[in-house]
Amino acid sequence: MKHPMIVLIGPSAVGKSSFLDRALSESELNLYDVVTYTSRAMRPGEKDGVHYHFVSQEKFEQLKEGDFFVEWALVHGNYYGTPKDQIREAWGRGQTVIMDIDVQGAQSVKRLYPQAISVFLMPPSVDELRQRLIKRGPAGDLELRLENAQREMALADHFDHVIINDEFEAAYKEFRKIVEKASQNQ
Repeated sequence: MKHPMIVLIGPSAVGKSSFLDRALSESELNLYDVVTYTSRAMRPGEKDGVHYHFVSQEKFEQLKEGDFFVEWALVHGNYYGTPKDQIREAWGRGQTVIMDIDVQGAQSVKRLYPQAISVFLMPPSVDELRQRLIKRGPAGDLELRLENAQREMALADHFDHVIINDEFEAAYKEFRKIVEKASQNQ
């Protein structure tokens, strides 16, 4: 694979950020995490330019119209988009690009970059996902998030790999093997 890319997909609170943080901390994997743009409000503990590039809805729409993004989507009333420039720069440095995006975005990325390896992270059950969402924060949009999660999970088989995040260490080990194989094939 000339330009390796890993796309991590899954519903909110399934553990994508934990997988990404762990993989990025392992320097021997030589990964670059694309910092997505979003129009949503910053959550406590998040930093602009680290977790996301936080922009206004108006600014996001300007970037979108300027063909700045590989893909973009409207999720839970907020825009999210993957910038093209970061991908090109990472590949120029010989890094494997890794990104966490939604199902719609992953499908767009696969169309543009057919070599991308897609990994869908699943919860062990909908009940477990509900508990994780409750622990994460305000339950105001809990039912909407669960509905979206079930729609996304119904599409899991459309991706290259499906990992059930029941026990973190075992699931992460499976994910790491996929990342290593993709990186070695460059």
